[in-house]
Amino acid sequence: MRLYLLALNPTDSVTEGFLPAARRLGLDVTLLTDRPAAHRAVYPDVEVLECDVRDFRAVISRVSAHGIPEAVFTNSDHLQTQAALAADYFGRPAKDWRAALRTKDKAEMRRVLAASGAGTVRSAELAAGQDPAAVAAHIPYPCVVKPREGVASEDVVMAGDPAELVRRCEEIRARRPGAALVVEEYLPGELFTLETLGDGRVRHVLGGFRTELSPPPYFVEERLTYVPGHPPDVEKQVLAQLDALGVGFGACHTEFTLHQGRARIVEVNYRAIGDQCDLLLAGLLDIPLFEHVLRTHLGEPLPPDLGARAGGAARLDYPCADRAGTLTSAPGASEVEADGVRLTYRPLRGVGERHPVYRTNRDFLGVVRATGTDPSAVDRAVTGFLAAQRWEITP
Repeated sequence: MRLYLLALNPTDSVTEGFLPAARRLGLDVTLLTDRPAAHRAVYPDVEVLECDVRDFRAVISRVSAHGIPEAVFTNSDHLQTQAALAADYFGRPAKDWRAALRTKDKAEMRRVLAASGAGTVRSAELAAGQDPAAVAAHIPYPCVVKPREGVASEDVVMAGDPAELVRRCEEIRARRPGAALVVEEYLPGELFTLETLGDGRVRHVLGGFRTELSPPPYFVEERLTYVPGHPPDVEKQVLAQLDALGVGFGACHTEFTLHQGRARIVEVNYRAIGDQCDLLLAGLLDIPLFEHVLRTHLGEPLPPDLGARAGGAARLDYPCADRAGTLTSAPGASEVEADGVRLTYRPLRGVGERHPVYRTNRDFLGVVRATGTDPSAVDRAVTGFLAAQRWEITP
């Protein structure tokens, strides 16, 4: 059985999650990418074919010429619609391409949610070249401006007044010529996630995370703490919004704010959560998460009960670069188990690499993930580990 996996960049989710799961399921994997050299260097035992994966027509043509698939899959934010269209073309199980498009296009997501009555956020879409002053007077402040099809806090920034909004738009466009932008009201409250897995008939909620962000005006995720379950009413609100978008197949990572009992979606990433949170979830819940995701794309139903282990506590921290320069000293990868806590550290930036400050997740120097049964013990383990380490950046 052949699985076509669409990818842009090598990721931990693929390396440690989906590829091992595919092997355990007995699948032959063919990886399609527009960056074949980078993937062959990381996955030397995987068949890698060059393809313009951002174009669904190119994907269909490449797959048709190479061999009919059992499944077409991607965990990339940018390729969900293409994978869905290609899978549907070959008659394979897939996400509804319309839902994939709605979740990727943040302006369309707001329009669909508003039209359905599931959730309204004051927002405006700025086409490439459109003067931001045209919408500046109609948006409440503070507001947030972001790329319409962005991801990972890339170029997401708060603006406090119309003049700042115009300036922020100009800055983003200088980095992203031709990009459409979305301007929307700032959503107050705590930031949470909801992680779901469905097969189109049944949907399992895997819990979520409470997210701590960097200070405004940027929105860099610095810490995530596992939340086994949200209050029933909160979960119901978020799931109703996902239903309005047509989301229900495979894995989905949803970010939402909670303020005075009201849950409002910030964005929907129609794939498994990244930045090693998916690896943590699989271990914490003690379920074959990646196999379950792939099985849905093979047309197999999910079990009524995933058998997830309860009573777990977990936390992830992301040491971030606070200045531009060269990383001259940093801890190596490590794993420690003590006092009922398993802690893993993985570097994300190599010593000797030079980078600017991005004000996004690309500033992550590494990731600390810890699991246990006692939240206080998990917190102590992570805090102690971070205090004992040094990351040095030379300008």
